[in-house]
Amino acid sequence: MSTIYVMEAANLFAGDHDPTASKHLSLAELKLPPLQEMYQEHHAGGSRVQIEVAVGIQKLEPTFKLNGWDPDLLTQFGLGSSRQKVFTAYGVIRDKRTGLAIEAKAIIEGRLGKIEPDAFQRGELQGHEYAINEVMHYELWFNEKEKLFWDFFSSEWRLDGISQNDDERRILRVQR
Repeated sequence: MSTIYVMEAANLFAGDHDPTASKHLSLAELKLPPLQEMYQEHHAGGSRVQIEVAVGIQKLEPTFKLNGWDPDLLTQFGLGSSRQKVFTAYGVIRDKRTGLAIEAKAIIEGRLGKIEPDAFQRGELQGHEYAINEVMHYELWFNEKEKLFWDFFSSEWRLDGISQNDDERRILRVQR
């Protein structure tokens, strides 16, 4: 039976180790990374038609915007922070047919690579746009089910909990 799922609310934790790292009061915008394949064009010598061949997936770059200033996030920025951080986003997704609230969760390991303040204008709420770069791990969960899992260091790629590259990892002797 068809339905429609609508996100109604979101929260972001900038550091899972700290339960006070919730950004629910200042979160204005959250954008999970676009999933986009990379293609290479190929026109074979014996072919009349050029094709494109999938050769990988483009880098993942999630972004978010917070209203106001966040001095704790300023200290997580850039090269001064040698380790990656864990960012966990939660969303309340509403099944419009049943009215049921469903949890969406994204776990992202990366570096806070960009902080861009809005121009200050008296009488308006100034915000800051942030980008998470150097993403090395990404998980997307819907209704407590793993939909997507990728980890750079283990070369693991799963969709709906099913490995998409076990054969490749086995042949290359890449351990989990």
